[in-house]
Amino acid sequence: MPRFIELPTIVKAAGNKPKQIEEFVGRVSTGDESISVARMVSPGGWVEPAQSPAFQEMSVVLKGVLHVETKQGNFEVKTGQAIILDPGEWVRYSTPGEAGAEYIAICLPAFSPETVHREADN
Repeated sequence: MPRFIELPTIVKAAGNKPKQIEEFVGRVSTGDESISVARMVSPGGWVEPAQSPAFQEMSVVLKGVLHVETKQGNFEVKTGQAIILDPGEWVRYSTPGEAGAEYIAICLPAFSPETVHREADN
């Protein structure tokens, strides 16, 4: 049965600057625990605390550049590119460029504050 999502649900974001998270599918918006799909709009200079989430996260950059810091190296994910992180990987996301970034994040299973395992802000 089709489920039409007219508007996303706004989810509170972590980080040093306001970031907009629009969840279209997931625990908050549709009650779905198996997947979450959200549009992220991050301002220039935004950085969030490091995390080691219990879910796989796939990010597809629509505009700008998403900086992804991992134990294996740093990645600059640009417009039209994507990155996949497996569950348990240490990661810190940021948008250090002036323009920030807009991207789609897909999490399997769905994102939850209890399973993101964020480090304390320094």
